[in-house]
Amino acid sequence: MRTRDRVRSGSWMALLGLSALLLMVSVGQARPRKDFTGNEIARAPEKWKARANPLEHDPDALAAGKKLFGLHCAECHGETAEGTRRAPTMRSSDVQEAAPGAIFWVLTNGIVWHGMPVWSKLPEPQRWQLVTYVKSLGLKSNDVH
Repeated sequence: MRTRDRVRSGSWMALLGLSALLLMVSVGQARPRKDFTGNEIARAPEKWKARANPLEHDPDALAAGKKLFGLHCAECHGETAEGTRRAPTMRSSDVQEAAPGAIFWVLTNGIVWHGMPVWSKLPEPQRWQLVTYVKSLGLKSNDVH
């Protein structure tokens, strides 16, 4: 085989390999986002799980939480909290059945290795407003036991 033919053959092989790699990446991105939230909520320390939401029955907290969710959370979790490729749904049984204090703990500490930021700089009442809103969402219809 002449040198020029080997170079052409090598170029085609490199192009074919690159195409295969791009296809694998695009197929991998089409997969639904793994729901890691339940695992992280379960890791909340018991003293945090035992914390009650002081704003649970406050209608103003619910409205404020919805607004905060739109500002800080919807970009990843979706406008209706159904989840996206970037972040899981907030309507899963893992989230909806979790203790409010456990959700507060996740908000406070984030899940950095999965891309969820630490929200401890938000004032505590705003984090409780977010918990109030998230808990108001209810389960997805296909997630009811």
